[in-house]
Amino acid sequence: MGKMFFPQFAMGRKKGIELKLNDSVLEHIKRLDGAEISSECGGRGKCGLDIIRIEKGGGSLSDLSDAEKKFIKQGKLKSGQRLACQAVVKDSSKDITVFVSDFGDYTILTDVIERDIELDPFVYRKENEVFYYPDKKIGDYSGHIFGLAVDIGTTTIVMQLMDLESGKNVGKPVAYKNPQIAFGNDIISRIGYSVNNRNGLKELQDYVISGINESIQKMEDSLGYKEGMLKDNIYDAVIVGNSTMRDIFFGINVKSLGFIPFEPHDKNPVNMAAGELGLNINDNALVYGPALIGGHAGADCLSDIIATRIYKYPDISMIIDIGTNGEIVIGNNKKMLTASCAAGGAYEGYQISCGVGAIAGAITEVMIDDGKISLKTIGDAPAKGTCGSGVIDLLAELLKNDIMNDRARISEDFHLGNGIYLTQDDINQLIIAKAGLRTDQDLLIKYYGVNLDDIKHVYLAGAFGNFMNVENAMAIGLLPRVDRKKFIRFGNGALAGAIDMLLSRKIRREAEQLTDMITHTKPNEIEKEEFQYMVADNMYFNKT
Repeated sequence: MGKMFFPQFAMGRKKGIELKLNDSVLEHIKRLDGAEISSECGGRGKCGLDIIRIEKGGGSLSDLSDAEKKFIKQGKLKSGQRLACQAVVKDSSKDITVFVSDFGDYTILTDVIERDIELDPFVYRKENEVFYYPDKKIGDYSGHIFGLAVDIGTTTIVMQLMDLESGKNVGKPVAYKNPQIAFGNDIISRIGYSVNNRNGLKELQDYVISGINESIQKMEDSLGYKEGMLKDNIYDAVIVGNSTMRDIFFGINVKSLGFIPFEPHDKNPVNMAAGELGLNINDNALVYGPALIGGHAGADCLSDIIATRIYKYPDISMIIDIGTNGEIVIGNNKKMLTASCAAGGAYEGYQISCGVGAIAGAITEVMIDDGKISLKTIGDAPAKGTCGSGVIDLLAELLKNDIMNDRARISEDFHLGNGIYLTQDDINQLIIAKAGLRTDQDLLIKYYGVNLDDIKHVYLAGAFGNFMNVENAMAIGLLPRVDRKKFIRFGNGALAGAIDMLLSRKIRREAEQLTDMITHTKPNEIEKEEFQYMVADNMYFNKT
């Protein structure tokens, strides 16, 4: 008997679920604990939301249904995609591997900190013509000059339309899940897909660009512009993301990021014509990708540095950005050090049995008082699993209440209710992830030649940093133990930095110059065999 595997979910990755003849993929998903998929029509093929990609075993499923053919004709289903409710198991003897494109509405951080910016964009108006600095004409002025800032995260994408004549936001940010999630939750899965499939890189690029194009169309509709008017008036775009996400967007080979020495093909900034990329803005517009720092610390990390302005002041500060990957920066206006590690998968829920992303019903806060468990969920919906901030609270509460000892051991699975529980294997995944990130923090401070007390500010970037309980994060050793007042949550720093580089030629130049004063470190290579012992020391807890 074959099984159906769902690599994006902990239970679906490890055990899978036994195939049942004549049941749809949707019915198999519903039988899997912790699995989520969007579906609004009860499996009748009407809503077209339950899109999946079959990685292996597609021949064991039914042929395309009339409903699927209709969605393909409408352009809503791409090559290689199926509807979970329409793909029925016809051969149960072989394993089937399925990736889900959409598994619930995410809570996505769109907030950015306020910053003083002197408006000086690359695109400007002279009489009735539009120019790209210094003097390249790119069109006739037709009422607006817009720019687009885009933060391409591994899990989510956030975009902000800007008026380049006033420097003001046009509408609210647009945020949605990265459609590349259909190829895996992490960058290694996507690098692997690009390497192992002949047109893999182009396919990944098409997914992300088509998603941005669809969002631009939605912007146009919501802002009340005539068809094509918004597109024709977007003359500049800045795209940021980690090294893999930036390079996939521009169609640059990412193979070198998946193999030793894990470095990008080219760290320099990228400028490409929108028409060449197929991006749905003015064909003459240039699309700018800021420089990469090194390893997996990419243009998003550079944007964090720009947004916090730590490069302008003598005070030593840290930036900690915990996402699917973790990036750490320490420095001031003299020098900066960075490091990156794969830290966020476990804390984003993908590697633990009770984990979910930041969807409705995700547990965000946990308290245990005299044996009684109190939970808070996104949208106050019934609990479906635990997301990042909830995981931190859970570990801290288990530790405080002596349910978990300082060696990270529990005597039995800990149950939160609604069939949600934490196992010893889950805890092992979590302490390994937090230990790697914390070890990089400690070593960067050491390499910089300062003590923890010398650090003026610790900036927490991204959604994880914005929503976590800082006291609990310090209690489990995920964050350094410093005065609580030193922590500054600064929202979506990557998007903020992208906006700055869109609005200011000066800041874009500063970003390019910064790469000369930033040294990207790889602590595991510097410390060699000692590194694993340092990580091991950081796995456990100091109750004091």
